Amino acid sequence: MKRNIIFLLLFAISAVAVSAQVRPPLPRPSSKAAVMQTVGTTEIAIIYARPEMKGRLVFADPSERMKAMVTGEATLDNVRDRKADEPLVAFGHLWRAGANEATMFTVADDVLINGQPLPAGKYSLHMIPSKGEWTIIFNKELDWGSFTYKAAQDALRVKTKAEWVADSKELLTYGFEKVGEKSVTAYLRWDKAKVPFTIEVKDVVGSTINRLKEYIAGDTKDAARLVNAANYAKTNKLNDQATAWFTEALKVNDASIATKETFVNLNRKATILLNLDRRSDAIAAAERALVVGKTDSNVTKAQLDALEKRIADLKAGK
Repeated sequence: MKRNIIFLLLFAISAVAVSAQVRPPLPRPSSKAAVMQTVGTTEIAIIYARPEMKGRLVFADPSERMKAMVTGEATLDNVRDRKADEPLVAFGHLWRAGANEATMFTVADDVLINGQPLPAGKYSLHMIPSKGEWTIIFNKELDWGSFTYKAAQDALRVKTKAEWVADSKELLTYGFEKVGEKSVTAYLRWDKAKVPFTIEVKDVVGSTINRLKEYIAGDTKDAARLVNAANYAKTNKLNDQATAWFTEALKVNDASIATKETFVNLNRKATILLNLDRRSDAIAAAERALVVGKTDSNVTKAQLDALEKRIADLKAGK
């Protein structure tokens, strides 16, 4: 939890400070927004500014006048004297995929974007739109918009097909959909364009195990943390890691029992021993928990009944 809080705070601070120029705290026409999604235990965030259509032409081919201003795919974001029939976002040219500062994309673990690898980190997000296939760019340069964009700093470029839908979206919006255990689809929506790209976490179990190690390190004397981590490792067939954590949990829990026997720590001991394939010892710990629980007014009848059934099941080999 502490790591996640630090990650989000650093993300928010660094996203505001993407430019060396200090912005005055004044309202801006394109308001700032952020979206975040977790896949497994991997946090993914996009922070951006939201321009409005305001009756203007958004996506279209650049005019001949605009084309003459730049070469290749260079950005036309800095064209301030657009004519009424010229687009805000020109096909075939680099776009900051938002407004104001660079749009920021942050991911806590290595991922695959449309099947292509992107290391964990923070990137400026750019796009090259077209009528059909778009280019999505993740760049290591975090400076202002797309104005200082350097292709040499690209971490990844991928292609995706835009969807042109019937309903128009006034405010530029990012979102997430098709959330799964290992992947999610991020999308940009503005005007009638919807631009999706998939984000797949390369190793959900591995990244979760790393976070569980940090979780345990937060309080090495908390047996419950060790049991939670061990259960996850066992569920995912990481048997050596599970055994190591259950063994450590038993030591920590026994230290708690030595201080004072409680229904909770004795019941937990039974669970740990069972996971270590020590059934007879587990039954003995559960029976002791039952005795102690009957003298504790905080232990409910339902808890005692459940433990009695558990003991009977264990003795029956279930």
